[in-house]
Amino acid sequence: MSDTIIQTSETTPAIIVDHVTKTFLKRNSHSMKEAFVGWTKGKKVRADQFHALDDVSFQIGEGESVAVLGFNGSGKSTTLKMVSGVMQPDEGRVFTKGRVAGLIEVGAGFHPDLSGRENVYLNAAILGMSKEQIDARFDDIVEFSEIGDFIEQEVKHYSSGMFMRLAFAVAIHVDLDVLLVDEVLAVGDEAFRKKCSDKLKELASQGVTMLIVSHSMGMVQDLCTRGIVIHEHKVLFDGPIAEAVQVIRTTPH
Repeated sequence: MSDTIIQTSETTPAIIVDHVTKTFLKRNSHSMKEAFVGWTKGKKVRADQFHALDDVSFQIGEGESVAVLGFNGSGKSTTLKMVSGVMQPDEGRVFTKGRVAGLIEVGAGFHPDLSGRENVYLNAAILGMSKEQIDARFDDIVEFSEIGDFIEQEVKHYSSGMFMRLAFAVAIHVDLDVLLVDEVLAVGDEAFRKKCSDKLKELASQGVTMLIVSHSMGMVQDLCTRGIVIHEHKVLFDGPIAEAVQVIRTTPH
């Protein structure tokens, strides 16, 4: 295993993750049935602590496009949830500068009983847009999402792909400073993924800071200049994206 390399940006930080630790409880019952039987017999269900992140630190400068790489269960998605504010660290601190938009879970933040149109207004308002701003960009959002007349349907009838398209379309049409993306481009056909990738490059050229989690090494090398490898819940490597990809490819599971 290589030594940890911490790279700090020379620009003003847009994201600071400072000695963050996040711990969950992992119950040691094999099923809900076993847990219930144990409870009826007065047995305690033992729970072990699981460190999703263990003293993780890094900074991302304004306008940087950075990939977070790692194997399943390494703590990548937890890292993005910390930055987005969805989760709070047990130890350490997380700072972000400016308006943050996150595409972390497909359809997260959508109300199932509201139409696509209503959810566009709801989500864009949560991200800080006024009704006048949403009105001005609504047609562009729908056109980008490619969901057509389904915009008037309740989103509980949407496929995961439709969720993703609409959520992505809303996020990229708001005035944002930081964009968080977690495997969202894995959903959808090749043409739509290409369109999303092109839009991310456009946002990067406009100075938007991006933090991307993906298992697609080709995509992250195309979009990002820097990679942070999370392995066994710690930062293993932080440096140029090509080297980060090499580290993840040569690190044993």
